Amino acid sequence: MPERPAYLRIADEIREKIHSGVIERGTRLPSNDELAATYSVSLMTVRKAMEVLKSEGLIESKTRGGTIVRDRRVLRRISSERYLADIGPQDVPKSSYTSDQGITWSEYRLDVSYDWTEADDELAELFGVDPGTRLLDRRFVFYSRGVPTQMSRPYLLASDVGGTPVADPGNEPWPGGTFAQLRSVGILIDDIIESVATRMPTPEEASTLQIPSGVPVFAITRRLLAQGRVVEVAHPIVIPGDSAILDYRIQI
Repeated sequence: MPERPAYLRIADEIREKIHSGVIERGTRLPSNDELAATYSVSLMTVRKAMEVLKSEGLIESKTRGGTIVRDRRVLRRISSERYLADIGPQDVPKSSYTSDQGITWSEYRLDVSYDWTEADDELAELFGVDPGTRLLDRRFVFYSRGVPTQMSRPYLLASDVGGTPVADPGNEPWPGGTFAQLRSVGILIDDIIESVATRMPTPEEASTLQIPSGVPVFAITRRLLAQGRVVEVAHPIVIPGDSAILDYRIQI
């Protein structure tokens, strides 16, 4: 069997040290010159090894800061139970997102954009309505302690929320999220359908969520239902794949 190329062996060793904790998150790696001397290889070989690790999202280059092992924060998203925060009593302002992150309401920030649109064929199929049906198109960027960690594009039917406080972006963020918003207009959500895919981020997603090259995202399509009728379609919810754990509990 041919010997593994030197740059891959170097990447393997550094990767293992990162995963095992020998090299801690946030640590600055030696310079390329120092690594070349350590491994007795050329600078080109070291650069190729670093590109491998960058493509895996393990390291990143900082201006005047060298190469840093990425400090990846894990967001634990409990899909089957997370919405209890939205439907439970609001003794203090909270939502499924703040519960996921373990943050207070004051540590939460939501950038919002609202517009009116018409359902294309895909959205019409997801809602179970005719193409051209009027929708409220909402775009959210979620921040935890100032760090952007999630994007979402949830649509609502204009026939449900038009002319109500739910259609006013000035009321965001709304404790209890979409569950509470729809509850305020007499719609009680009783079923949730989520479809999870993985893909590479779009340029906008990578820029907004500060995702380095090589890191995929979870792209979740969520439908909220009330008595069998789809009342919200979030398409998509985007979360960096290296900072999320999707937990599902299935009771038999």
